[in-house]
Amino acid sequence: MASDSPAHSATDPNAPPPPEVITVRSRRVACDGVGGALGHPRVWLEMGEADYVECGYCDRRFVLAKSGVHAENERLAPGVYEGPSGH
Repeated sequence: MASDSPAHSATDPNAPPPPEVITVRSRRVACDGVGGALGHPRVWLEMGEADYVECGYCDRRFVLAKSGVHAENERLAPGVYEGPSGH
């Protein structure tokens, strides 16, 4: 469920910064906001050739970790699931 907005916001100098940036190890992630009543439906996001993808619901930006950088922590970034089977 990719849209033109991630690429647009990354190149538009007048676009506000993403509300949250989360480092991940996989080019495929799922996002459900913060989960529960405050979240949104879980969506799977694909980075493709880019090193990031933004959620169309909550605008979280998921950035691919550079090698040697430790990945996200589920307690610090709830609602983020890497790969098809999650954590």
